[in-house]
Amino acid sequence: MKRWIAPLVFGVVSAGSAHYAVLHFAPSLIMSRAMDLIAQRGAQLHQFQIGQRTTPETQTVVRPSPDLAYSACLYDLSQAPDGLVVTLAATPGYSSLSFFDSDTNNFQTVRGNGQTQQVRLLPPGMASTDDAMTSPTEEGVILTRRLAPSQEEFDAAAAIAAKDSCAPA
Repeated sequence: MKRWIAPLVFGVVSAGSAHYAVLHFAPSLIMSRAMDLIAQRGAQLHQFQIGQRTTPETQTVVRPSPDLAYSACLYDLSQAPDGLVVTLAATPGYSSLSFFDSDTNNFQTVRGNGQTQQVRLLPPGMASTDDAMTSPTEEGVILTRRLAPSQEEFDAAAAIAAKDSCAPA
């Protein structure tokens, strides 16, 4: 029986260490890969870029809704020390603005509610205020979503999305 104790302890410690490593490193690796894919499609830092209409052929992430038009803005607050001013143009129907940090955490979502929404995003370490929120990490992705179940509605959403902005303060 004593011969099995050391290998058993080694196996438990190894499994625990591997589990911890996956939980700790996987989110940042996943977000890094997602940000690279967005950049490969031509997205520029601190600018929204609308994606293609979601179809089985254009799907690059797991389970995007085919009824939504998505735009993404990559941000790097080390290059915007005063933060970003993010604007979601007014959209009839559903729209939202979601903020994701470099560990895949959705740390804020703002509904459009048919009106233009403006949010100031501050670098980590700066204090949030009534009109500004602080990002947990320097890099991340800001995602807009607009209801667009048909090609006609997608084209209208794309025209509205052209008015969105994500620019240094």
